[in-house]
Amino acid sequence: MIKIKLYLFLISLLGFILHINSQNNTTLPIDKIENIDDIKKRASKKKKKILPIAVPITEPAVGYGLIGGALLFLPKKDSLQKSDIIAGAAGITTNGTWFAGGGYLGFWKNDKIRYTGFSGYGQITLDYYGFGSENPITFDQKVFMFSQQLLFGIGESDFYVGGKYQLSKITIPFEEVEKRGDFESKDLELWNSGIAIIGEYDNLNNFLSPTKGVKFHLSYNQNLEVLGSQRDWGNLNFYTHVYIPVSEKWIPAFRVETNLVTGKPPFYAYPYVSLRGIPALRYQGKFAVVVETEQLYNISTRWGVVGFTGFGAAIDSVDEKIKNELVYNYGAGARYLVIKDLGLKIGADIARGPEDWAFYMSVGSAW
Repeated sequence: MIKIKLYLFLISLLGFILHINSQNNTTLPIDKIENIDDIKKRASKKKKKILPIAVPITEPAVGYGLIGGALLFLPKKDSLQKSDIIAGAAGITTNGTWFAGGGYLGFWKNDKIRYTGFSGYGQITLDYYGFGSENPITFDQKVFMFSQQLLFGIGESDFYVGGKYQLSKITIPFEEVEKRGDFESKDLELWNSGIAIIGEYDNLNNFLSPTKGVKFHLSYNQNLEVLGSQRDWGNLNFYTHVYIPVSEKWIPAFRVETNLVTGKPPFYAYPYVSLRGIPALRYQGKFAVVVETEQLYNISTRWGVVGFTGFGAAIDSVDEKIKNELVYNYGAGARYLVIKDLGLKIGADIARGPEDWAFYMSVGSAW
């Protein structure tokens, strides 16, 4: 999975729920389809379905928790096309973080138009390390989010281009930070409103737990005062995931991700090193880069083991004590193929960063 930016934690979790279920109608292998009449019969019998969900939260920055909710699948007349999905969810973690919201995921025009829209509200409790790792400050964010995104396929290729509008209001109770004079007052109650341009190339063989292919993503989001934002600032994001199977058993994978902010963002929105074993927001800077590899070895058709390691850096760090420090992670885990027809795997990982161990559970890819 693409991993979270905590100031958008609510949106990311809701998006994750939509993400892991978006291929409920994956095309069947050709040897499982008798003839076109069978396809038509299945299409005529397709009905709306409601699926309860429960997804664990294991992000060290917010503690352990659980997302609970439901998905409503809206099938198309053509059974080979992906169903649209309506989702509603709520969650809570051990450090007091909570959220609730819902969204809609649409696959239109034979998956040549992809729509994602969601909104929600919650409270996120985090540690800010800008004052030094030995003296972080804990603060709450009351978060409202609203997002609308459209991607358009280019011809018959695997390229998509599009855009997004995003609106948020972040409120930090004054008593949380009034003892520190380092924060700007605007950061404590801030409307952000901006648009993004997005370009993607995606030929992964599975949207949930890929084992072959490449995905490139490039986007730039700009918050603008003319759109209602109280401050002009932006974020440039690039990532790529590459899966190169050596054999059916051994599947190496590689990830590169960079984030760059422009203008003057609020303190919680600076990019950070996103690696298993390192809490979100621990290493923040104006520019963050991450390189990671994960090696999967399939023991059987259902079970596999992984080993992973990587490194990253927050350039022009917000914490002068660890300015531009190169940090690392390493760890291992297990994978289980829980839904064979969808290729969906669940996993459990133990990871070590520069300071501590952490435990993670994943549904689909850990990236």
